[in-house]
Amino acid sequence: MTRTPVYIVCSPRPRVGKTLVSRLLVEYLDLENRNTTAFDINLNEPSLLDHLPKLTETASIEDTMGQMQLMDRLIVNDGVPKVVDLGFHAFDGFFKMAFEIGFAKEAQRRGVQVAVLFIPDRDRTSHRAWDMLKEKFTDTALVPVNNEQILLGEIPPWMGEVEMLDIAILPGFLKTYIERSNFSFTGFLRTSTDKSSELYQWILNCFVRFRELGVKLAQHRI
Repeated sequence: MTRTPVYIVCSPRPRVGKTLVSRLLVEYLDLENRNTTAFDINLNEPSLLDHLPKLTETASIEDTMGQMQLMDRLIVNDGVPKVVDLGFHAFDGFFKMAFEIGFAKEAQRRGVQVAVLFIPDRDRTSHRAWDMLKEKFTDTALVPVNNEQILLGEIPPWMGEVEMLDIAILPGFLKTYIERSNFSFTGFLRTSTDKSSELYQWILNCFVRFRELGVKLAQHRI
């Protein structure tokens, strides 16, 4: 059975690059599959919807109706990759709900591959959140993301011996450049005349990491 991937990009901490990772992943998946859906669960700007309005829908887990509508979309094995940009304010509520309804097992039963892309900081909140995910979602692919802008090369010891998906640091002027709402990573790759530029190589490296992740998920290596 061909499995539909669902990526949940999350962190219990604000300002760790979660929406940036979501943007990169959505654009990569859309470039690879020509068909991708993203769900934005954020209260604060900037949000995924601001950057990718044609691919993104707003979602809410504040009430039962919103929860059901979101989960019904995520457990459909329709071949359309999906990305959830989960705001830090909704982290606890989302995973509490997911555990209580058996979301991971139901998704697996229906042929949906769920991967949680967890972006840690070096604080106690991240530590507790990581331990919770490892305890309650043992059958789910947990992929820690090393945003070097946040961790600065120091992987927290409580992460243990685990392979991380690395997102390299960008210089401040390039970070400002890509934060514009009309900036497109795939658009830049297509139109750039300098394939050796730092930004081109950074985007390409991120996309290669996502491709490797997709292969590992397809081969059940995570």
